[in-house]
Amino acid sequence: QVQLVESGGGLVQAGDSLRLSCAASGLTFSRNTMGWFRQNPGKEREFVAAITWNSGVTYYADSVKGRVTISRDNAKNTANLQMNSLKPEDTAVYYCAATARTIYLRSAYYIRSTYDYWGQGTQVTVSS
Repeated sequence: QVQLVESGGGLVQAGDSLRLSCAASGLTFSRNTMGWFRQNPGKEREFVAAITWNSGVTYYADSVKGRVTISRDNAKNTANLQMNSLKPEDTAVYYCAATARTIYLRSAYYIRSTYDYWGQGTQVTVSS
């Protein structure tokens, strides 16, 4: 049974930093592309960042580029999202996602349906 468990969310002020972690089990973590998405009530779940399983290539949404860094530790089966210079518009539930699919198109990393496994989410609230 695949489990993705996010942690590290919380309430912070604008300009602060947070580090989210995703602990994975029940899958061959080193062969899975990992992604982070976020969602607010009534809105679509949107892509934040992804990291490939084989070369560690990273992808970022334009809205977070330069402020967010995704990383992975295959020895610990964890994926991390370091978020700096947080803004109120970063407020959302953040979800970790994984897929073992072979991804041919760059655009596919940004799409929710590419990912097969999802965590329950962790709330990030940024106050102004």
